[in-house]
Amino acid sequence: MDLFSEIEEPEREELKRLRRELEEANYQYYVLNMPTLSDRDFDFKMHRLQELEAQFPDMYDPKSPTQHVGSDLGKKGFETVKHKYPMLSLANSYSREEIEDWVRKLPANVEIVCELKFDGLSISLWYENGTLVRALTRGDGVQGDDVIDNIKTITSIPRHVVGTPSSFEMRGEVLLPWERFEALNKEREEQEEPLFANPRNAASGTLKLQDPKEVARRGLDAYLYYMLGEDLPGTTHYERLLTAKQWGFHISDAIKVCHNVDEVMAYIAYWDTERKNLPVATDGIVLKVNNLAQQEELGYTAKTPRWAIAYKFPAEKQLTLLKEITYQVGRTGVVTPVANLEPVQLSGTIVQRATLHNEDFIRSLDIRPGDRVWVEKGGEIIPKITGREERSISVPCASLARTLEDEEYTFPTVCPECGAKLVRVEGEAAWRCPNEAGCPPQIKGKIEHFVSRKAMNIDGLGEETIDLLYQKGLLHNIADIYDLQLGDIAAQERLGEKSAQNMLAGIEASKQVPWARVLFALGIRMVGETTAKKIARVYNTIDSLRQANAEQLCAVEDVGPQIAENIVRYFEDSRNLEIIARLRQAGLQFEGEASPFRGNEGVLAGQSIVISGTFSHHSRDEYKELIEAHGGKNVGSVSKKTSFILAGENMGPEKLKKAEALGIRLMTEDDFLEMIK
Repeated sequence: MDLFSEIEEPEREELKRLRRELEEANYQYYVLNMPTLSDRDFDFKMHRLQELEAQFPDMYDPKSPTQHVGSDLGKKGFETVKHKYPMLSLANSYSREEIEDWVRKLPANVEIVCELKFDGLSISLWYENGTLVRALTRGDGVQGDDVIDNIKTITSIPRHVVGTPSSFEMRGEVLLPWERFEALNKEREEQEEPLFANPRNAASGTLKLQDPKEVARRGLDAYLYYMLGEDLPGTTHYERLLTAKQWGFHISDAIKVCHNVDEVMAYIAYWDTERKNLPVATDGIVLKVNNLAQQEELGYTAKTPRWAIAYKFPAEKQLTLLKEITYQVGRTGVVTPVANLEPVQLSGTIVQRATLHNEDFIRSLDIRPGDRVWVEKGGEIIPKITGREERSISVPCASLARTLEDEEYTFPTVCPECGAKLVRVEGEAAWRCPNEAGCPPQIKGKIEHFVSRKAMNIDGLGEETIDLLYQKGLLHNIADIYDLQLGDIAAQERLGEKSAQNMLAGIEASKQVPWARVLFALGIRMVGETTAKKIARVYNTIDSLRQANAEQLCAVEDVGPQIAENIVRYFEDSRNLEIIARLRQAGLQFEGEASPFRGNEGVLAGQSIVISGTFSHHSRDEYKELIEAHGGKNVGSVSKKTSFILAGENMGPEKLKKAEALGIRLMTEDDFLEMIK
C-alpha cells in the first residue's frame, strides 16, 4: 500500500461509519419515533458523508443515506402503496447566509413563497371525484403506508370536497398540538411509560396506531401545503394554496409571497419569535419558488427539489449549574434521577429541574453535581440536558466544589424513600425499589392510578386527599378505599361531611366499572388500558386470567413475554391475592361478558380479514369487533394470506387491484352479516 492509500484509509473508514450511523438514526427517527441525533447533528453528518462520497467515487452505493430519504415503513398492519409522485425531503440550512446565497442564485425577479415549517409527519392525501380515497405516509419516498382509517379521525382533513378536479393530491403535515402533547405526556408519565420527546414523535407514533379510536382521542391536527395532479387550477404555488383553502383544506395563514432577500430575512426574523405563540410546533421556515413552470425548470436532485429549501431555527439552549441530583420513586418502583439546576430562562419560561432518565443516561454524559451543563427544551417544552462544559480544576461554587480527581458518579443503592435495597432487572435501564407494600410513593401511586379517570374513576380522591388519608393511616392499599367510613373522612382537615358523601358515592359507583377497566386499575406492570381490554376479551374472569401461564398469555394480541411474566408474577404474590379477595368482597366486577366464540370455536377462526370502504349497517370499528368476536383476525394489508376482504362502498383502488391480482374474494356487508348470523 502506497503513502496516499494509507492517508485515504481512515477517511474511507469514516465514510462507512457515517453510513451506518445515519441509517441507524433514520430507523430510530422514522420507525421507532425515538430520535438519537438532533436535526443539526444529523445534517452535519450527512454533509460530511456527501463530501467523502464525492472524494471517493469508487465507493458509490445506491443504498447510501445520501441517495434516499429516511423511511417510516416497517409497522405491520398497513398496506404499502406506491406514490404517484415521489415524496422527497428538503435540503436544510442552519444559517441565514446560506439562505441569502440560495435566493441570489435563483433566476432574476423570481417570487419566493415563505411558509412555516411545521414539525410533524408528512402525509399524502389522494382525492378521487372529491372523495378522500388514500392517505399515505412518506415511507421511503417511493412508497408509503396507507393510514386512511387514522387520517379520517382528523377533523381538519375533509373527507369530501366539491368543485375540484377529478383527481388530485394534497400534501401536508400531521401534527399534535402543544396542548394535546402535554396532556398525552402527562398520561404517559402517570403510567410510567416513556415520554414522547416532542410533538413530532408523538404525532408519528399516534398515526401508526392500529386503533382509530385511540388516534381520535389523542386529537391530531394537520396543515396542508402543496397540491399535485393534472389540469389543476393556477400557475403558481400560492394561487393553488388559496384555491385549496377555498375548497376547505386547512392552509396556514402565515404564508407570504416575497420578492427579494430582504423580505425573506424579515419573514424569518418575525417568525423566529412569533412562532412561540403558535398552538403547534414549528422548527423552521420553508422557501419555495412560486412559479410552477420555474419549479419544473429548476428540477430535482436524487433526494431534494432544487426549487425549495428549509431554514431550521437554532435550538435555544443555556449553560447553567447542576446543583444536585435528587431521586423520585414512581408507582412501579422506578427510581428516576432529577437534575436540580440554577434557574435559567429558556423559551420564555424559567427552568429549574430536568429529568436525567436513568443511570445509563447520566454516565453517557458523564455529569455530576457541580458541573455546568447545557440545557435545551426538547420540542421547546420539555427541558433536557444535552451535555456539559469541560471541567476545570475547580468549580466556582464553594458548596459544590470538586476537582478532576473526584470519583465518578454512582447511582444510589438503596431507595431514597424507604431504604430498601434497589434492584436492576436484566435488560432494563431503570433501578427499582422492590418494597411495593412498604414504600410510600409506590403505595400512594398505586392508589392514584386505581382511582384515575380511565380506571375506577372515583371523584374526590385526588393526589392531596390520598396523601392525607395515607398519613392518617386510613389508606394502605387500594382495597382500603372500600372500607372508608363517612365519619373518618369527614373528620379530616379540608374535607367535611359533604366531601365525604361525594367521595363515598363515587366509591359506590365504581363497583359497576367493567372488568377490563378493573384489570387496568390493578396496576400490573406494563398492562396499559388497551392491553387490558385485549386480555379481558380473551380471559373474561380474573380467575381464568390467574390460571393462565406465560405461554398462554403470549397468545393474546400485543402481550409479549415481559408483559406475560409480569402478570404471572402479580398473581404469585400473596399480598395481591389478599387485596383481590377484599375487592371481590366489596363487589367489584371481576367478570366480563363472555365472548360468544373463543379460539377455534368461531365461524371465522383462523381467517385473516381486510376491511376496506364505507358501510351502512355498522361502523368499521364495530366490524373489527365482530370479526374478533367470531374468532377472526383483522389485518390492514392484502396479501396471499388474506382470507377475504369485507368490501364496502368506495373500496380503496390499490386494495382492489391487489385483491384481483391475488384472487382474493370480496365479500359484501350483507353477505358477511349473513355468514356470522
